[in-house]
Amino acid sequence: MKKRWLIAAVVLLVVAAAAGAVARLIISTPGTASSPTVTLTPSSTPVGDSTAAPSAELASFYRQSLDWAPCRSGDFCAHLTVPMDYKRPDGATIAISLLKVPATDTAHRIGSLVVNPGGPGEPGTDFAAESAVYFGSAISARYDVVGFDPRGTGTSDPIRCLPDAQLTAMLDADPDPDTPAAGAAYQRMSEAFGRGCVSESGPLASHVSTVEAAKDMDVLRAALGEQHLTYFGASYGTKLGTTYADLFPRRVGRFVLDGAVDPKLTNYATVLAQAGGFETAMRAYVGHCVDQGDCFLGATVEAGLARIKAFVNGVQAHPLRAGSRMLTGGDAFVAVLLPMYSRASWPYADQALKAAFAGDGTDLLLFADEYAGRDGAHYVDNSMQALSAINCLDDPSAVPADKIPSLYPAFEKVSPTFAEAFAWMVNSCIGQVAKSDSPAPPIGAPGAPPIVVIGTTRDPATPYQWAVNLAHDLSSGVLITRDGDGHTGFHSGNSCVDGAVEAYLLRGVVPANGLHC
Repeated sequence: MKKRWLIAAVVLLVVAAAAGAVARLIISTPGTASSPTVTLTPSSTPVGDSTAAPSAELASFYRQSLDWAPCRSGDFCAHLTVPMDYKRPDGATIAISLLKVPATDTAHRIGSLVVNPGGPGEPGTDFAAESAVYFGSAISARYDVVGFDPRGTGTSDPIRCLPDAQLTAMLDADPDPDTPAAGAAYQRMSEAFGRGCVSESGPLASHVSTVEAAKDMDVLRAALGEQHLTYFGASYGTKLGTTYADLFPRRVGRFVLDGAVDPKLTNYATVLAQAGGFETAMRAYVGHCVDQGDCFLGATVEAGLARIKAFVNGVQAHPLRAGSRMLTGGDAFVAVLLPMYSRASWPYADQALKAAFAGDGTDLLLFADEYAGRDGAHYVDNSMQALSAINCLDDPSAVPADKIPSLYPAFEKVSPTFAEAFAWMVNSCIGQVAKSDSPAPPIGAPGAPPIVVIGTTRDPATPYQWAVNLAHDLSSGVLITRDGDGHTGFHSGNSCVDGAVEAYLLRGVVPANGLHC
């Protein structure tokens, strides 16, 4: 499932009035005198691991300097050169787009905070550009916040797999085919996507793996002049951060992984868990509506979920007018799920569903467009294509169309509302052609300093258990639990979480393992 978010939930940006509602101040809470700390050692010289220098073949990449130039408003941009294939560093290269928001208190600057917002496929440069609002004045004062578009995403040699019209047709298609013929057609679209990544992007299609992106991060660390990498990753960004820590445990600085992904899981296990996560989130959303009284969805949670399910099924059969466009079944499915990423977006979900029930799908289509990285009929980035290209390269496992119905019982147990639609996601990588020769390292990161892992109890996209698992699997994992709704825990209105993260990043104060907020 795509994880598009910024400033609590970027989907709220489609409603101008939401900007004030989602901006939240970070409130710090001082650590205790007995709290362990992580000390960072500034470095002005690019270096490799504390115990080993980069190989001779990679030395020129590690020694490069960044030519920062003013861009946007007060920010600086540059490009980092990395090998397309780390096993053939003398071959083709990729230019990684960077954006830096300089620390506002240069006299007390700690160093660089590298950030990634997730996806996979979301541009990290956009995330960094919003860092002053997201991280708050205290962190922004002490760190240069540096975002990068991972290889194959944003403006870092963006991968292409399908022409826009074909991509739109795939996204508009019914998410849960109900006949063998429809299922076969669904699989043909998946196969066309896999073939298209190779035909449209060539060798790049085999080199957008998470492992290679993590290696790029180490080149970035050196180019920034940092002895250790300080990092904040959310959602898929936690998988990227975990992979970095596994590859380079002794180069880890202060790491915060928010909305944790469990890298051990297969595509099937991932989608099954997310199906349950979104069902839990939708139950909370409908329950909130019912608790307010006179709920437009129904008098009970079960009635409300049944109405949402019936509505989406109805749109699959009869697309809904949305201005000059039509809301399709595929659009309606993701449009209902996307507001579950943030409790602050629930009022806008109410507004969109009420209008759709009255025959106007315009507001729901705004949610679907946000999910797809689309401005009307135009795609503003390649995030939708990068999402599948990266996920399927990391794990090409898939279930053929004729076997998908056999998965329904398992999915119905965790997601009665959208069981079939989630089950069909397991077919997505069936056409994967590109292959990666960069296997993921074992999880553990032995020798790394404390790595903070944040999980939210009713997170739809990265279920809470994933954070528990990751904190356990990392040799130095420290778990923070946020009891609440929505995707990710930091900057979600919880001063306990925000204060712990701020204390760690600013003073190196390690939160108590198991902190419950």
